[in-house]
Amino acid sequence: MKKVLYAAFFLSITVSAQYTDINIIKEVKVQNKGVVVCAHPLASEAGAQMLKQGGNAFDAVIATQLALAVVYPQAGNLGGGGFLVATTAEGKKIALDYRETAPSKASFDMYWDKKGNANTDLSQYGRLAVGVPGSISGMFETLKYAKLPFSKLIEPAIALAEKGFAITEPEATLLNTHKGDFLKNNKNKTVFVKDQDWKIGDLLIQKELAETLKRIQKGGEKEFYQGKTADLILAEMKLGNGIVQSQDLKNYKTKERTPLVFDYKGHQIVAMPLPSSGGTLLAQMLKMASYEDLSKYQQNSAEAVQIMVEAERRAFADRAEYMGDPDFIEDKTQMLISDEYLKNRWKSYNPKQATPSKDVGNIINTNPKESMQTTHISILDKFGNAVSVTTTLNGYYGSKTVVSGAGFFLNNEMDDFSIKPGVPNMFGAVGGEANKIEPGKRMLSSMTPTLVLKDNKVKIVVGTPGGTTIPTSVFQAIVGVIDFKQNANFSVNAPKFHHQWLPEIVKVENNFPETTIKALEQKNYKFEKIKKIGKTEMIVVDDNKTIHAVADGRGDDSVAVE
Repeated sequence: MKKVLYAAFFLSITVSAQYTDINIIKEVKVQNKGVVVCAHPLASEAGAQMLKQGGNAFDAVIATQLALAVVYPQAGNLGGGGFLVATTAEGKKIALDYRETAPSKASFDMYWDKKGNANTDLSQYGRLAVGVPGSISGMFETLKYAKLPFSKLIEPAIALAEKGFAITEPEATLLNTHKGDFLKNNKNKTVFVKDQDWKIGDLLIQKELAETLKRIQKGGEKEFYQGKTADLILAEMKLGNGIVQSQDLKNYKTKERTPLVFDYKGHQIVAMPLPSSGGTLLAQMLKMASYEDLSKYQQNSAEAVQIMVEAERRAFADRAEYMGDPDFIEDKTQMLISDEYLKNRWKSYNPKQATPSKDVGNIINTNPKESMQTTHISILDKFGNAVSVTTTLNGYYGSKTVVSGAGFFLNNEMDDFSIKPGVPNMFGAVGGEANKIEPGKRMLSSMTPTLVLKDNKVKIVVGTPGGTTIPTSVFQAIVGVIDFKQNANFSVNAPKFHHQWLPEIVKVENNFPETTIKALEQKNYKFEKIKKIGKTEMIVVDDNKTIHAVADGRGDDSVAVE
């Protein structure tokens, strides 16, 4: 057994185990080959295998998601949901919404006690926190753009679940940290708990999950939503206070949305519309920043950071006020991203001092912050298809509840609703009417899977986990390439910052430039240092058609090539 070597961002890192070698590759430059970037090297390799076998980016993203459900259980999933943005080689733009939905028995006051106080434990842990899962539906909706049969795409995940894989040090730490949660929220034994602490190189073998995957391989989408797997989900609901019903599972459908498309400095941005706020926020931030032309400044200079922070401040104030599931509220996206609206919004920008947050939004709706534990996949194939997918369980390991007999975690996505006006969720978000709980409704998200095109050709494929830091990280990655003329590696791994209107603090990574912090403190900005922001997966195609794929150095993220 070799110890994991955590090296510079550019290096390859290997862990050997009885059944598996994990080779973490942070950066590649290739031509005429497909690339896959995601949070785990074995999942990246599963996607690349499909490209080698004649599949396209859609095949690869299905295989990668399924593998992540095995090797990255804290966020990769069968029991959660996500968003996909893609473009085909022929130029068709696609946005798939497989966000979880509130069960039919859900109600706006379902987490209130008799005195009207909200019990956030119920919306965050256990079976009552579970929204109807969308991930499997989303994968089968993606399949119509793929070339290979689903039975082949699921094979790597089955093998990884059945034979096991060696866990890395961060994965061991995470499993040990949540051991108490697993014991508390499961009535039956799970493979995620053992008597001794997990350690680097231990094999995680998931036999029940392997059997679930084999059933889906044979029975397809219907098996998950109406077959034995559905029965196991419903039985798990009855072990506690869960309210997901058979009709909820049977009625779940992925929605094909119209992608949010807008221009930025000669590029066409293709992003996710509501119920993800990410695309709208990205459009607002890029457009407001363009009024000051970031290309005049250095990346992470005081001037550039102030412009971007103020764009973030105004966009997030609008998120709290206006955004939710477009099937339940009036969709004001086109107004929010219009130049008429944004130029008026930008009038209060003052380069000499910070704009007080109370001057740009209604303080009642405060601090929209969500789960840091999502995961992202960026893929570009040799045919010209590009896929960007962000998927989540919400918190680490979702509700902490494993479906007995099926072996996968269920989400705690109900906590992303406003469970009561004025009551913050597990990540501090206080919502309003637009994001209240209603049966069948999809909870608001910040996930921001994004493509950037130039002259109708793919230029950038990008996305990241990180809750409310997702749109701001994608914003920084895009301007890093377009405005600051950086390559993909520097754009991804440069020190990041984040502001979200409230609290009135700019969060920065520990290695953020002190000169910038000091200069902006003179203008009344307040800063908080944190370990890391997001884990961006980025592919950039240069003018010579060289594909530069980079996995974020902040985790075990890895690139694989066909």
